[in-house]
This record gives sequence, structure tokens and C-alpha cells, in this order.
Amino acid sequence: MTDTQVVVVGGGPVAMSAALLLAELGIESVMLEAKPGRDPVGSKALCMQRDVLDILDRVGVAEPLVAEGVTWNLGRTYYREHELFQITFPEVGQAHYPPFVNIGQDRTELWLESAVEQNSSTEIRYGHDVVAISQGPDGVEVTAHTEADPVTVSGDFLVAADGARSVSRLLLDVDFGGSSFDDQFLICDIKAQLPFENERRFFFDPEWNPGRQVLIHPQAGSVWRIDWQVPPDFDLAAEQATGGLDARIRRIVGDQPYEIVWMSVYRFHQRVADRFAVGRCFLAGDAAHLMAPFGARGLNSGIQDAENLAWKLAYVLNGWSPESLLGTYDTERRAAALENLRVTGATMEFLVPGTPAQWTRRRRVLERAVTDEDAKLLVDSGRLAEPYSYSDSPLTTPPAPSPEPAAIVPGDLCPDVRLTSTTWLRQKFGRGVVVLATPGTSVPAFDASGPIATYDLGALDGDGIIARSIGGDGGAAVVRPDGHIAAVVADASEVATAAARAVGTNRDAA
Repeated sequence: MTDTQVVVVGGGPVAMSAALLLAELGIESVMLEAKPGRDPVGSKALCMQRDVLDILDRVGVAEPLVAEGVTWNLGRTYYREHELFQITFPEVGQAHYPPFVNIGQDRTELWLESAVEQNSSTEIRYGHDVVAISQGPDGVEVTAHTEADPVTVSGDFLVAADGARSVSRLLLDVDFGGSSFDDQFLICDIKAQLPFENERRFFFDPEWNPGRQVLIHPQAGSVWRIDWQVPPDFDLAAEQATGGLDARIRRIVGDQPYEIVWMSVYRFHQRVADRFAVGRCFLAGDAAHLMAPFGARGLNSGIQDAENLAWKLAYVLNGWSPESLLGTYDTERRAAALENLRVTGATMEFLVPGTPAQWTRRRRVLERAVTDEDAKLLVDSGRLAEPYSYSDSPLTTPPAPSPEPAAIVPGDLCPDVRLTSTTWLRQKFGRGVVVLATPGTSVPAFDASGPIATYDLGALDGDGIIARSIGGDGGAAVVRPDGHIAAVVADASEVATAAARAVGTNRDAA
């Protein structure tokens, strides 16, 4: 039997992110992955959002992803032969990273795996097929089949990040309610020189895929991700044999040479676990929720699950917070999943209408959007991922009533600010609670649960962006380890209470 602090079931990007984030706070973990090794090919989850890159920056993975990936800021949307509109995304500005980067999941996993191998607190064991999970008041035991004898690994807690077909979820008897769409989606990574720059193109009802959608996304090395919506009975082998696949690709690449790097056919699902926590076991990523990929909310939200859970496990295991803190993982991340499902559900209702009335509405909106600016606003090809606000969390101190809307709202992710030519505010987060005091404010000393760092925004933020957002003299913002604002207080004497609430050491949070 092998002992560790946290057993992670799975070896994908969510599992590895959780392990690395735990290691940043001094917690050891072992990952058990059923596959014999990492899958080296395929874009899969392609679009990494800025706020998730900030998370991965803490474990040394973001920079190579950005350097290798493709950043684009122009999206074009078409209805048949008409270009409906363009969307231009803002440049980096004060933030460290661009709004999002396109990089194949295979490359993301490569860089995460490299970080895991270099970290003495993390270990990944391939070829470990989990078959049993048991738990008691003090820990968990996980049994896995291997090529040799079965192996049992024990730990204080378990993170189930073993994907959409999660064995852990089945073993823990967690319901995974929701729905699946009849239509399938064919995905091909194509290497070719397309006649346009790095930009996203979305086609509603093109003549070469009538009644359905096609999405084109750029990748590095002249590789393009192409998604075709196809009928429920689509047969990829038959499509290849008859030349249909080549014909599909030719409608996009023309007569020039191309190479198929990877391809897959799958269905979209909208599902969520009825609970993210079962005793000392916690579901994360696709094991906890599945959503249509339009808007890039799948892997991005999974890594945000990992971050939310990792700091809370670390605070409990390090003795800084009571175990009741872990109850807020289900509260916060299941709410985030439900919001993502609401957004992606609305998108899928527009992309794949389920009733004649929905089909009629979609057709009328698209036809009007050719000439009507107001109708363009009703076209839904996916709202890009955004971090969820924990404004209703028991860890968040509600803001004081104010007639003016606040620039910084407790529960929101703290905005990023460039501090120097090489450092950013969000790089201060991740290792404990951070207090951002308005210029000249003295925060009274107090006994903190876990690491805490206090910064004078007068010295830290020369432009005063965050200080102005907090407002007033003598105020401060309390930031959780995951970068979400736990409180904005007008009087620095209130910091101690807000900080205690942020990590679950007061009665309200418990």
C-alpha cells in the first residue's frame, strides 16, 4: 500500500493541473491513469482562456503554451454566402496574456506532463485502471488493476478527474443527469495553407453543409481545426471510402495539398453531476460536467474546478482551515457548471433547434441578420468562456450598500494589472490570501489562518487602477488564493474578519 495526501484519478489536463496546484501549496499527490500513456495527437479542447492561462502560469506551463499556440482577435460569422458580422477582440492591455490562445490539448498535456515529471510532489502512474474506491472518516483507499498485481493507494482525499466516462463517478454512485444531442460532429485537424490569416470562421447553413454548421479555427504550424455538424447516422469510414471526406475538405482548402493530422466523430452532451462531493471524494472537470464546446467552456472550467479544489484541500491538509471549507467546493463549482450549461444550452438551442418553433426562429433571425443590425445581436454561435463570480458564496463578504455600482464586486476574479515590465498583479496570487490596501492604508496586524501577504497599492500599482476600483481612503480588498475577491472593505479594521471568512475559519463560512 502506498500513502499520499491526495489521490487523483485520471491523468488528463484537469488531473495534472490539480496535482501541480496542490504541489504549489506543499501537498503531495499521486495520479492514477487507466491509459498506458499520454495520447500524443489531437486538438480536442483547443481554446485556452486568459484567466486559465493565469492559473497555469503559477505552475510554469502558461508561457510555453502561449509561445507555441496561436492568438487571434478576429472572428467572422456567415449565413450561407453572406458574411453577417465580424467580432474583434481587444488586445492584451493591462493583462498578462491575450484573451485566449488556440493550442491543441495534446500539446497542453505534453507541457503539463513535463511539469509533473519535474515536480517531486507529483507522480503520474499510467496503466492504473481504478476498480474500487472506499473511504472512511480519516481517508480513502483506491484499488487499481495494472499489468502486474492490483495496487491499492491510500490518501486523505480523492480528486476524481477521469473524464466524461468517469469510473470514479460510477463507483461513487453519483447521478449524471442531462441530455445528449442526436447530431454528431466531425472534427479534423488539417494541415494546409488556407487563403486567409489566423482567424475564426463560423458558417451557418453553408451550401456545402446544408442545414448545419461548420467552424474553422487556426492552430500553429498551418494546422486548422475544422468542425462539421453531421447527421446522427454519419459513418466516417464510409465517408472516407466514398471520397466524401475529401470532398468536404476540398470545399474549404481548394485544390492545394492537405494532410489530415487527426480526426474524430463525437456527440455533444449537456450533463452535470447531482453532487460534486461525496465524503472525502470530489469530482472535477468532465467527470463533473459536460457541455457543448461552443464558447470554450469545457476544459477551461475544468481547470478552474482544479484550482478551486486544490487550494481548499491544501488549506485543510495544512491545518489552516477546518474540513467544512471543502463543502464550498460543491457550492461554488456546481453553480459555475450550471451557469455554463445555461449559456451553452441557449447556444445549442440556436445551433441545433429541438422543435419546429425553434427552427423557425433560427431561420428568421439568420435571414434578418443579413441586412438588420439588431438581428445580428440575436445570432448565437457561442459566448466565450468567462470566470464565474462567487458573489453568493459563504466565503464572500457581501458589499456594503451603495447607490453607485462598484467597479470591483466581491466574488469576481480580481482584474489583472501590469506592475512592471515583467510582472503582473495576478502573479501575486495562488499561495495564500492577499490583502490589497489603498495607498497609505495601514492594515492592523491579526492572526491569519495560512499564508497572507499585504500590499500597499500605492507602491504596487503605480497607475492606481485597482485602488480607484476599491474606492475611498483606508479601504482594502481581500483576495482568496484563487484570485477571486473575497471582500472589499471601507475600513482596514474589517480585513481580519473578511480574511477569516475567505478561508472558512469563521462561523458564517462553516
